[in-house]
Amino acid sequence: MVLVMAAVFSFSALGQTTNEGIFKLALPDHRGQLQWSADGFKIIQSSAKPNGNEIGIRAKDESGHLTFLGFLFLVPEQAPLTTAKCRDGALDTEKKSNPTLKISATSDKTQSGSTLPVSVVNYSAKSRDGGTVYMVRSFVASGDMCGDLEFYSNTPIGADDADLKKILGSYRLDESYSPKFEDALLYAQVLYQNHQYRAAAPIFEIASARLSEKSGAEKRTMRRVVTDQAGMAYGISGDIPKARAIFEKAISEDPDYPMYYYNLACADAEEKNLAGARKHLQEAFARKANVIPGESMPDPKSDDSFRPYSNDKEFWTFLESLHP
Repeated sequence: MVLVMAAVFSFSALGQTTNEGIFKLALPDHRGQLQWSADGFKIIQSSAKPNGNEIGIRAKDESGHLTFLGFLFLVPEQAPLTTAKCRDGALDTEKKSNPTLKISATSDKTQSGSTLPVSVVNYSAKSRDGGTVYMVRSFVASGDMCGDLEFYSNTPIGADDADLKKILGSYRLDESYSPKFEDALLYAQVLYQNHQYRAAAPIFEIASARLSEKSGAEKRTMRRVVTDQAGMAYGISGDIPKARAIFEKAISEDPDYPMYYYNLACADAEEKNLAGARKHLQEAFARKANVIPGESMPDPKSDDSFRPYSNDKEFWTFLESLHP
């Protein structure tokens, strides 16, 4: 099932960075937040594990010569964790995959304002093309959580370099942080963007359950976005009954939003119910003035849910009569 996304919202960096260059990582349903400050870096990739236990980002500096990888992940089978255990486990794994790894320096200290020690390791290793990659990697851990922040470059770098020293001085794990609406929404959106729809769907529902943190027009907009994406994620992954239940419940609570009806029409089409699809499309386009600001109604003729019926002249003529 292919459904058209309700609106194009840029969540790729939501909750991960601010305009001040403060990067933050949190899991959707587990206490703890990893953060650090790194001016001049731009996120180029985000990742998340389907089990809700790992989130990561990759970012490059303005020159393109320095890249970092940041991860917050759970290792429940090894709890209680220490920073040293997190560090040694990660490095042992890397040594097995690349025996050319050479550690040049290791330091451990407790950051100001934190009770958790941070371990910083300088090392290098041969790359696949025969060159050398230089790395500065910082670890912090508590309970069943590990934080891992790695900087790498093709030119020599070290933890005592002025810029890296400043960044590493800001690196910390807040054990008491409670995940918020944005954390669950971001995690689900990363999974969705990476086509892991079945895993994304229930995490969108976790985000929806936290909408009490919002109010007014923002709450209504976010409810529409999250509900729509939860239903689409279930639909795309093949659970049409669950998707239909979500959209029907949403209509009972918010009957003015057109995309709920549009996505029900997609579900109808997937189930070869063209009468239902026609009815729900009519209801959707009758409400097209109620789209979220910045959103537009999709063109059903371009939707994969309806394309199989292009030879049905009556139905296709009806689709052509709709004006997004």
